[in-house]
Amino acid sequence: MPATMTLKATTFSTDNVVSLRANFLPRHREYLMRWLDAGTCMGLCDVDVSPRSGNGPIEHVLVWVRENADPAYLLRPEGMNWVLVDNLRDHRLGTFKTFEAALYAIRPVLACGATAAA
Repeated sequence: MPATMTLKATTFSTDNVVSLRANFLPRHREYLMRWLDAGTCMGLCDVDVSPRSGNGPIEHVLVWVRENADPAYLLRPEGMNWVLVDNLRDHRLGTFKTFEAALYAIRPVLACGATAAA
């Protein structure tokens, strides 16, 4: 009698899947405020951190510069990286490993890698 093999159908629950996504942490907010303060002499005017919902994950950070009334830059998490977009021209400027490096690409007003304590 030939041996038969029985395969069990296995279902995987998505409850255990953790998507890797860069998060906006309190240290990012502190760094952003220090960066904005240091960059006022270089034309930085204002920033806005927009969450997806009231207390949900961050959707994007908008950066205003003196030269324009509309936000000049959009910074958003994408996977484990941060994407920098020229918001006025809707043009992707680059992908950065850290939030601080993306801000440095906009205006190098703080030493690159000068992160705040967590």
